[in-house]
Amino acid sequence: MGRAFEYRKAAKMKRWGNMSRVFPRLGRMITAAAKEGGGDPDLNPKLRTAILNAKAENMPKDNIDAAIKRANAKDLADMKEVNYEGKGAHGLLVFVECLSDNATRTVANVKNHFKKGGGEMLNNGSLEFMFSRKAVFEFDTTQDIDLEELELELIDAGLEEIEEEDGTVLVTGDYTNFGSLSHAFENLGIELKSATLKRFANTPVAFSEEQLEEVGKLIERLEEDDDVQAVYTNIA
Repeated sequence: MGRAFEYRKAAKMKRWGNMSRVFPRLGRMITAAAKEGGGDPDLNPKLRTAILNAKAENMPKDNIDAAIKRANAKDLADMKEVNYEGKGAHGLLVFVECLSDNATRTVANVKNHFKKGGGEMLNNGSLEFMFSRKAVFEFDTTQDIDLEELELELIDAGLEEIEEEDGTVLVTGDYTNFGSLSHAFENLGIELKSATLKRFANTPVAFSEEQLEEVGKLIERLEEDDDVQAVYTNIA
């Protein structure tokens, strides 16, 4: 896999290994989902998914419960999903997803991150055609499941691809089929590790080790921002 792969892996572990940042980020997703659709995960699919992903990151139950309760706070500001797009050195393209209670603050911070990281923000919509949004599901292969039969079961729900690697099954479909695929897994009794919406570069680009180190500084700045939920790039 090479040193470039190891660099990206080490950088990711450094960015996401700090639970003091990950848990609040997950908590905001749970709170926003609970405020939008209610605090009962059985009646709120968005909340159910947020809790699932929090558990996948080993977020304690007390933290999850506290995040749900915060949705009832009278002084809680509305959290809005906002996206920003930009570019960095060496042809790097960046799509940033945020969850914010103050879009003015968030856009100023993101713009500053791009500037200090040697990049610049682009007009919204500039990179939409460069990334495809997908529904992504993961579950362990320890479950007694015939993958060929499962593939047939999921085709009508919007399955595009199913693959197995290192004891984990990865299922992807168009983002518009997130709900139908989620219901299919529930009906089949399959326990998911995670269920998320992600963006994938349509034309990934290979970067050298030196280039990765340079653009990695911009990516790290963005991912350390409290309002940023996810950063997607065109790095192969």
